[in-house]
Amino acid sequence: MSNSSSIRHFLLLALADTRQLQLLHFCLLLGISLAALLANGLIISAVACGHHLHTPMFFFLLNLALSDLGSICTTVPKAMHNSLWDTSTISYSACAAQMFFFIFFIAAEYFLLTVMCYDRYVSICKPLHYGTLLGSRACAHMAAAAWASAFLYALLYTANTFSLPLCHGNVLGQFFCEIPQILKLSCSKSYLRELGIIVVGACVVSGCFVFIVFSYVQIFRAVLRIPSEQGRHKAFSTCLPHLAVLSLFLSTSFFAYLKPPSISSPSLDLAVSVLYSVVPPVLNPLIYSLRNQELKAALRKMMTG
Repeated sequence: MSNSSSIRHFLLLALADTRQLQLLHFCLLLGISLAALLANGLIISAVACGHHLHTPMFFFLLNLALSDLGSICTTVPKAMHNSLWDTSTISYSACAAQMFFFIFFIAAEYFLLTVMCYDRYVSICKPLHYGTLLGSRACAHMAAAAWASAFLYALLYTANTFSLPLCHGNVLGQFFCEIPQILKLSCSKSYLRELGIIVVGACVVSGCFVFIVFSYVQIFRAVLRIPSEQGRHKAFSTCLPHLAVLSLFLSTSFFAYLKPPSISSPSLDLAVSVLYSVVPPVLNPLIYSLRNQELKAALRKMMTG
């Protein structure tokens, strides 16, 4: 038995048992992280340097790429270090910092996807008011609100989690510091405080989800009222990348945190955590660049000089 004041480090879950598999996982993580850095970096550079891409949609896409870069740089480097040097330790302060930044970037991505949904709603349902409702100042305010809300959200959850007394050892069943794994080590009886934090988080997540669903109902109704088939296809195609990224984010996150305990196992939990923490930052820029001709042209122009 130990309390949180005596814990100086945590033991993370190893990705593999044998040295050969550890080195293989290191190479895979290195390849994935380099792909994410390259893809998101290219999008950030293209939007920042391409003056014709200085529109609300691409401004929010730049912010989304920043959140993807931040999330993968929070968890993957430590996992690569542990696989390469055959270790599993992480200090108490580093664990708290990793949890804070992971929640911060994941929450920022969710809030930015919600804001991007509003952008699609205004562009299709209220095109004549697009310049008024989504001017440069309004876009900056919405992006700042998304990042500030994510910061407060991460600070609230991290402070609450690490204020709990820990008396069930220091072994985490995950390759990075995650809230459910820390809570398993807690011996706190303050269920009311934990319930209050969960309710606040559930209300925020549910509110954004309801807003997204309502917006897309209005978008689909507006698209179906377009007389020409070509116009409907063009309007709907502008929403496809956002829908694909949003579906990938929500499906992996919901499955990771809401899957039934009966199907839970260490190997499945590890696979799901990799799926929702590592895969989206790599696929998101590919989804947006494959469907957007303006972005592909800007990337091609930038790479060819």
